[in-house]
Amino acid sequence: MKIGTWVWRATKLAVACVVAVHVYALALIFVPVPGTLNMSGRIVQGTDVYYSWTRTEEISPHLVRAVIAAEDTRFCEHAGVDLDAIKTALDERQESGRVRGASTLTQQTAKNVFLWNGGGYARKGAEAWMAVFIDGFWGKRRVMEAYLNVAEWGDGLYGAEAAAYGRFGKPARDLTRFEAARLAAVLPSPNKWRVNPAGPYVRQRTQTILARMDVVARDGLDDCVLD
Repeated sequence: MKIGTWVWRATKLAVACVVAVHVYALALIFVPVPGTLNMSGRIVQGTDVYYSWTRTEEISPHLVRAVIAAEDTRFCEHAGVDLDAIKTALDERQESGRVRGASTLTQQTAKNVFLWNGGGYARKGAEAWMAVFIDGFWGKRRVMEAYLNVAEWGDGLYGAEAAAYGRFGKPARDLTRFEAARLAAVLPSPNKWRVNPAGPYVRQRTQTILARMDVVARDGLDDCVLD
């Protein structure tokens, strides 16, 4: 078979995959996310996975404020990708060599739902595009709902409901302000940092998030989800 034929077939396959992902993304406006590649990977590793979709109305508003406070205070303002945060991170890296993440909650949702961990610049580019796509088509409330349901909170606990029961023995709607902050505190590395027992870093981060939650509520930084 000629090289040109292979290239044409590979191109058609790539286009078909891109179209399929976008059709799938549009379908998820109306139906729960059935699962993710990350969940599949955990199952292959032999980890028990606990996952059930929970509507935003059945999740404590404290948890919404906590993840905004911890991960993305400009969630309601940007269009999926926070260009200001990226510029700040690049400036800090140039000045001090410090590498700081600039992924928004929307980007994390896009990665968790459609992509995989790792993958370098190609995956980051796809993540950024899908973040803009779902921000436009899903809207902020649906993005937050998906994030709270597909994020891993440690030990194979996916989603707010599984995390609330697994860590505190209660449904997500009953999480207190402190419990929500404690859950959000471990999100950057849920399989390394523990909710219970919490180490010094997690305890300190919890207090920081609690203070930021007051700012989120005061300044209406959660209005696009809770208003």
